[in-house]
Amino acid sequence: MSFDAATASPALPRTPPSGPSSTESSAREAIGGDGGADLVVVGAGLVGLAHAVEAVRAGWSVQIVERDAAAVGASVRNFGHACVTAQVGELLELAQDSRDGWLGAASRAGFWAAQAGAVVVARAADEMAVLEEFAGLRGADAVQLLDAEGAARRLGRGSQGLVGGAFFPADLRIDPRVTAAAIAGWLQQQPGVRIHWRTCVQGVEPGVVHTSRGPVRGERIVVCVGHDLDYLFPQLADDNDVQRCRLSMALVDAPPDLGENAVLTATSMLRYDGLAQTQAAGALRERIAQHRPQLLDIVANAMCTRRPDGTLLVGDSHHYDLAAPPFLDEDVADLLLAELADVLGVERLRVRQRWQGVYASSATTPLVRAEPAPGVRVVTVSTGIGVTLSFGLARQSLAQL
Repeated sequence: MSFDAATASPALPRTPPSGPSSTESSAREAIGGDGGADLVVVGAGLVGLAHAVEAVRAGWSVQIVERDAAAVGASVRNFGHACVTAQVGELLELAQDSRDGWLGAASRAGFWAAQAGAVVVARAADEMAVLEEFAGLRGADAVQLLDAEGAARRLGRGSQGLVGGAFFPADLRIDPRVTAAAIAGWLQQQPGVRIHWRTCVQGVEPGVVHTSRGPVRGERIVVCVGHDLDYLFPQLADDNDVQRCRLSMALVDAPPDLGENAVLTATSMLRYDGLAQTQAAGALRERIAQHRPQLLDIVANAMCTRRPDGTLLVGDSHHYDLAAPPFLDEDVADLLLAELADVLGVERLRVRQRWQGVYASSATTPLVRAEPAPGVRVVTVSTGIGVTLSFGLARQSLAQL
């Protein structure tokens, strides 16, 4: 696929910073410099970094404030799967724009972004019915239906138990363990960019971000703190019913000959709106409720993605609350591992690591986008697809600031 980084996204207008806000009350010297930046980004996760990348492309100066010494939250605990195809409505448009942004960023920053697509395997007639209906809605270019043999080839495993599947060629994959660090490293090499690591944000108002190391001034401010939205804007989090969703995930050895594409299953069809909103999904959900209710009890999305070193990221379950207790339930992990082992045609998967993922979740909105003060924009993905939407959201919000 050819790619021209210079034309990857529309240009943003450059507006010189207007200087310190009149509301600045701190007498300390601004740690970002007296002149202020064109943009201050709060949060160096993937969504925040995407905003910084797009701002740099527009010629803006950027200051980034991050409380940790590196990205350690949702941005490194996920599948690294840009699930473009299975979105609907505005989220599909944002995902498609984000895909372009990911490829451009990978070209500039030099990190791995695989255009390997995703295969959704069908092991029962009702699963295939969902894929067939979805293909009818999206067309053969976006959703390529597969027979049992074709699904087995995509999976790289035997066709035993498969009735068919579908291939989503537009889906992308990154390595979540290293991508945020690669983007941050590239940004720190760009003129006019500075990242303030290990710096806690204590408050945000027009023109200034108050931090544990002093004020950081900027003409525009975007806050991308994910599930920690309630730390800075508790009322906004309450108004949008934002909770924390915790996930059970693991790193395992890949079975021999496994294909390069992400692998989604029946439970994935019930998680992603493009598939879950088909009429055929109702019959699939009913069957799983009757025969595998434990998968619905943990809100499973049994899927896996392959990293460049050949290991697999596998998961996941979903548990919702205002806080995220750290305790992992071994029964939940065993259920997910057994389901994926069955899909991949192996007796068991060898686990190398386990961890608890976490992201912002809301039952009322997939995105929290707000301007709590002039020149201050809050962006939180509240449906677990931050990787998928990050660059599309960045382009949208910067155009509106």
